[in-house]
Amino acid sequence: MKDGCRLAARIWYPEGAEDHPVPAILEYIPYRKRDGTVKRDSITHPYFAAHGYAAVRVDLRGSGDSEGLLADEYLETELADCETVLKWLSHQPWCNGKVGMYGKSWGGFNGLQMAARQPPELQAVITVCSTDDRYADDIHYMGGCLLGDNLSWASAMFALNSTPPDPEIVGDQWQEIWMERLEGNQFWLKAWLDHQLRDDFWKHGSICEDFSKVKTPVLAVSGWADGYSNAVFRLLEGLSGPRAGLIGPWGHRYPHQGMPGPAIGFLQEALRWWDRWLKDKDTGVESEPMLRAWMQSFVPPTMNLDMRPGRWVAEEEWPSPRLQKEVWTAAPGSRLQPVGSAVSAQECSVQSPLSVGLFGGKWCSFSATPDLPHDQREEDGGALVFESAPLAEGFEILGAPEVELHFKVDRPIAMVCARLSDVDPSGRATRVTYGLHNLNHVEGHEQGVELEPGKVYNTKVSMNGIAHSFPQGNRIRLSLSTSYWPIAWASPDSVTLTVLTGSTKLALPMRESDAKDKQLRKFEAPKGYPPAEVVPVRPRDYQWIVTRDLAKDVATLKVLKDEGVKRLPDIDLQVHRRTEEKYSYRAFDHNSLKGEVTVTNRFERGDWKPRCEVRTTLTCDRENFYLHADLDAYLGEERIFCKSDSYTVPRCFL
Repeated sequence: MKDGCRLAARIWYPEGAEDHPVPAILEYIPYRKRDGTVKRDSITHPYFAAHGYAAVRVDLRGSGDSEGLLADEYLETELADCETVLKWLSHQPWCNGKVGMYGKSWGGFNGLQMAARQPPELQAVITVCSTDDRYADDIHYMGGCLLGDNLSWASAMFALNSTPPDPEIVGDQWQEIWMERLEGNQFWLKAWLDHQLRDDFWKHGSICEDFSKVKTPVLAVSGWADGYSNAVFRLLEGLSGPRAGLIGPWGHRYPHQGMPGPAIGFLQEALRWWDRWLKDKDTGVESEPMLRAWMQSFVPPTMNLDMRPGRWVAEEEWPSPRLQKEVWTAAPGSRLQPVGSAVSAQECSVQSPLSVGLFGGKWCSFSATPDLPHDQREEDGGALVFESAPLAEGFEILGAPEVELHFKVDRPIAMVCARLSDVDPSGRATRVTYGLHNLNHVEGHEQGVELEPGKVYNTKVSMNGIAHSFPQGNRIRLSLSTSYWPIAWASPDSVTLTVLTGSTKLALPMRESDAKDKQLRKFEAPKGYPPAEVVPVRPRDYQWIVTRDLAKDVATLKVLKDEGVKRLPDIDLQVHRRTEEKYSYRAFDHNSLKGEVTVTNRFERGDWKPRCEVRTTLTCDRENFYLHADLDAYLGEERIFCKSDSYTVPRCFL
């Protein structure tokens, strides 16, 4: 880098590329290429190299085997480093000067951010499971509400940033680099909570601030079980250059490894994009529909789903002029009626218990099992429910449902969760989509206002975009609750929400079936290079457990993701990663909310046995959030470093 810091890279390229240079494809992320993403990388990057590209996997500054410190997400340092990497790549003898960026999640973010900076080397981007808006649609806040995953993600990065580089790569200076990381590592949740409104902190890196800056062709990809599907719609609408969108049934995974299935031959699709924009080949990507999406069929609610029934559909452009908005009205008697029918104005109220949300699954599903939402009957006893009559005919939606909410509350700080469910004749309720909204943001996310108890307000609650087919005979259910813990942090007090029937409405983006859907080009089966060998030493253990101690009136959700012990024979290394999350509350006490995360990362090669353990908590009262983070690092059985940090952050309309 320009300041002398060295970044570590692994590079695959075709034989003879020094004499016949090829385009390069960069994946630029902090997840430890040597022992973290090694299996995933070994499937993807050699595959690209085998098809005429130099595939490059770089550890960000302060991560993996790179030098320096990683101080937060998407900082100017990270993006300036990337510009240096792109320029370096373009000058290598095996590169012809053209570079594409490819990545999921973090790598999808910085691919878009680099496209907005317009470095001359960057010719195409494939962004998977990312966002254009770091405040409104990221793991930190949703609809102005604080997400519980904010804590788990901050804890995961606090632990990852505490891990050492590999001595086989960096040599004798490995411990010096490790100590620099340990001493400089900060608990990022403090900075994220310092910015509870949409300010310049979040606008940095949010390309939605000015879509016109992006000229690079962009393929945007996500899945309905992922937390980042909405960005695909906004990118298709906001960008003006070549772009395409793909949304499957998957969680936070690449589509060739997509769960729930069906997975697709995504690496072949990526090659079609690269060949068009990096090799000037006519691969047909410009003549295909702008958006392809998996139209999901109804399934009974389950947290374990290997395959999601449905079919591929497509739209030539987005927003699609073929979509029609169908409006349903909230009516007395918990009814949901088509607009146009006579509906009297009545007040309907709810004060939700904190248990609403325990069966909601993860904000962002990684494995898609067991972190999908469960039967919504578990939630709807604490919600205000409006339900249609059995559908005389089935219909499909594609896009973001929206609730127009006429409401009043009895407290100055309040939130709402709106859920759309598909209810079968037996009463089983499958969540189709949902949305969160901080009701104090009635004037926008850049400012908060205290609500005047008893005053009637009007706001709109946008749900996550979705493609779903409601079958004949099922019912549509709209559920409104004043909490959704632990997906979202609850308001300081129990709130009674009163909505007005007649003027509170649900708008659904209706899609007529299209005969052209049957003529769509079929995706190939997943392909890739043979994966690197990973030998299981101890199996993984995933748990998702809700407990209710009725004697103490305490409820706890425990989420365990123990990846087991794995051995990487190529580098003679054993790796163990374990994360345990606990979210609890007591009775109706909103100030008893507590999130706890414990993360362990352990490595072993002969006598080299480093281990890092972090323990973090987030609690609150009416005025403040309270953060605590412990970090311990061990070499063998000797603890070589420890630190504890505590912070108090005032609540800001949350």
